[in-house]
Amino acid sequence: NVNYRYVEEELLYLLTDSDASGLVYQARYAPILAALRPKLPKLKLLLQLADESGNPLLPGALDYETALASAPATHPPVTPSPDDLYILYTGGTTGMPKGVLWRQENIFHGAMAGGVPGENGPETYEALIERAQHGGFMRTMATPPLMHGAAQWVSFGSLHMGGTVLLQGKPEKLDADDVWGLVEREGATTMTIVGDAFARPLLEGLKHKAYDLSRLFVIGSGGAILSPHYKEAILAAIPHATVVDGFGASETGAQGSRATRVGETAQTGSFNMQSTMVLNADLTGQLAPGAAETGWLARVGHVPLGYYKDPDKTAKTFPIVGGVRYAVPGDHAQLAEDGQIVVLGRGSVCINSGGEKIYPEEVEQVLRKHPQVDDAVVVGTPDERFGERVNAVLQLKPGASVVHQEVVDFAAQYLSRYKLPKATIVVAQMERSPSGKPDYRWAKARALEARS
Repeated sequence: NVNYRYVEEELLYLLTDSDASGLVYQARYAPILAALRPKLPKLKLLLQLADESGNPLLPGALDYETALASAPATHPPVTPSPDDLYILYTGGTTGMPKGVLWRQENIFHGAMAGGVPGENGPETYEALIERAQHGGFMRTMATPPLMHGAAQWVSFGSLHMGGTVLLQGKPEKLDADDVWGLVEREGATTMTIVGDAFARPLLEGLKHKAYDLSRLFVIGSGGAILSPHYKEAILAAIPHATVVDGFGASETGAQGSRATRVGETAQTGSFNMQSTMVLNADLTGQLAPGAAETGWLARVGHVPLGYYKDPDKTAKTFPIVGGVRYAVPGDHAQLAEDGQIVVLGRGSVCINSGGEKIYPEEVEQVLRKHPQVDDAVVVGTPDERFGERVNAVLQLKPGASVVHQEVVDFAAQYLSRYKLPKATIVVAQMERSPSGKPDYRWAKARALEARS
């Protein structure tokens, strides 16, 4: 899975690290690929898909449609195995992308079966086919780009249930009219989005045009925080629907979910999870329900083999505790008395200010409620007195303006004092991954620039 926004250096890293020998790409990317080919001796098979760019075939490349039309109808002479590999590269929002290695049997049960997150799917081909006979009513709108694990998983899940997958006509940009128009035209029953970054423009689109969304019953979100006020806004606009928060990671698959309907209190961060527990801080055992301690979210069972060509990071992320192998992707969490898991945030972006841990996601949710704020990303930068300080990088609504103290006063209504931003940086356009995830490296660079 290749990020279509990558520049030469990023593409060279990804295609080299993955030992890619084949690549499917649109013609618009032929020039950048031509520049890189001399540095990619392992890249042998090129399948080029014609597009509006009109770029000619690269030397030695095959036209995708021609190759498809000439393919024999018979099955290829291979025998599928549960040990065949599925490789998913992480987004690299806090570091270089890493290739997560999954056995195909594990990724099927862990994320692609199409049932309840965390529960096993059919165990045989016959059982899978039998179930698919009854799933033709499912029509799933996969809104994120397919390079995103969540989009791949929900698409495979729909197909494995016997359903249909719908894709945007303009997938390189989130176009609310394109999305809602397709949902209406094709009678989508479910759709998936990526947190606030998708919810915000889609809700704005519903303010300007009416659509028939009568067949849309589930709006799922995964991969990024979906704030409570956006859940409430979605349910107000589509009151017959259910909003389902999904939780998972490239390293764990789909772990759990939380459903919210009209009239219910919208929450964020609390999930019902399967095959998931909270390990203590030093990874020596599990936390008991109601423990005050903050630990690490972990999954057992259908977990990946590790990271491709990176044994050191594999050992850290997939430790063996008490003879059991866990996937521990780096999320801090607590285990409530009732067994629900409360996810606090990713440890790699957690801010330590004066010994207090501050999770950016919590502060971001509050800042996005501000009437002048369109988007917010929170990062830590060095501070002589407290070790780190909280910085709010904001994109404002068109024509809006805001001063730092106003932001602090607003946030103080919802947050403890130590979590309040010490600096506010306003940017013209927030940088996010195409899948909607915050780019914390970019935001931290903007905060450091503002201090210099």
